[in-house]
Amino acid sequence: MEAERVLVAGGGLAGCEAAWQIARRGIAVDLWEMRPQLMTPAHQTDGLAELVCSNSLGSDRTESAGGQLKAELRELGSLLLALAEKARVPAGKALAVDRRRFSDAAGAELAANPLIRVRREELTGIPRSGPVVIATGPLTSDRLAASIAELTGGGRLFFYDAVAPIVAAESVDPERSFWASRYAAGGDDYLNCPLTVMEYEALWRALIEGEQHEVHAFDKTVFFEGCLPIEEMARRGRDTLRYGPLKPVGLLDPRTGHRPYAVVQLRREDEQGALLNLVGFQTNLTFGAQREAIRLIPALREADIVRYGVMHRNTYLNGPAVLEATLESRVRPGLYFAGQITGVEGYTESIATGLLAGINAARRVRGEPAAVPPPETVCGSLVRYVSSAPTSDFQPMNANWGLLPRLQDKHQAARPAGALRGAATEAIKVFAALSVRPAAPRC
Repeated sequence: MEAERVLVAGGGLAGCEAAWQIARRGIAVDLWEMRPQLMTPAHQTDGLAELVCSNSLGSDRTESAGGQLKAELRELGSLLLALAEKARVPAGKALAVDRRRFSDAAGAELAANPLIRVRREELTGIPRSGPVVIATGPLTSDRLAASIAELTGGGRLFFYDAVAPIVAAESVDPERSFWASRYAAGGDDYLNCPLTVMEYEALWRALIEGEQHEVHAFDKTVFFEGCLPIEEMARRGRDTLRYGPLKPVGLLDPRTGHRPYAVVQLRREDEQGALLNLVGFQTNLTFGAQREAIRLIPALREADIVRYGVMHRNTYLNGPAVLEATLESRVRPGLYFAGQITGVEGYTESIATGLLAGINAARRVRGEPAAVPPPETVCGSLVRYVSSAPTSDFQPMNANWGLLPRLQDKHQAARPAGALRGAATEAIKVFAALSVRPAAPRC
């Protein structure tokens, strides 16, 4: 009789991490991925662990909650964090990767594991029994989404996410741009396209007046605050972009020796630097409107736009109503959720929930108690947020220091980030040693 296998649905970041963590603990896995049988509007390939929106996993500095989360995942033996290091491209203090190299490495690692069987099929419904991890992400197929809604009593929500355009590096005017990072931190990892007052005004007006794609199928468009389309940000005020993705702070134009009025930053998409992503330019503008706006940036007047920005539906659960802190369903024992469908936002956050759901699915099969990271850790604070956020208007959440518990000290109004970071580092080490650490990752 064949030993019990765990079904993992979704070959994105969360699903790949979950499958590998389960197999790492000696449990067989069936990893279901519907692509290429059924593609999505946002995916470009059928590769596992494809990065859809951006090639950056965010800050790698432990002074930030996102950086601390990466440190915790390394401590817990994350496969994808290890692979990201090998596919890394220059991005200042952020961890950005060559998308193709990263995806190929993840696919190869999973294919080489004898306990992981990849099935290129759409999972159309949730099995009634057995261990299952649903990590189908923001673009869950309609049939599986309907099955989830039926199981959870309609406890699912939608918001819209947007992707930024990509241009060919050789088509950017070198006379109107310069390589630098803000405050000279992390090397010359960003290509900066400066704007004068008049150039910024023209760009701002093009963004707020540009034609948008029509949103179908839903009566209300709900944007996640952490990934607003640039035209939505622009509509909030004339200077919103100058204090957001186009802020010139910490940059000096070598041609003038002065700080520009505004700056559009481009980040490498691949190891060779042949492709560049417009940082913060996720958008729902029509391709024609995008082209007109981009051409208003002096350094990009002749730019070859190799991929236009698009907006797509994201699906996520009302986590506090349906999830335990273990990421297990409250109504179906043995069913776990991971990734953006849980209500976390961000690549690293998705990897974290995949890792924890995989660990707990494996522990269930092995008859071991579930493991939840301490609330003093960023990992622990995230799973507690998605499972018990005290709000009737649940929204997706990135890792941030505000999720961690405060010090109960009447003389200290807020716990400084340094203290939070130190407590999180110690707590994750204890958690890893006592609860989850098998052999070191093989990659």
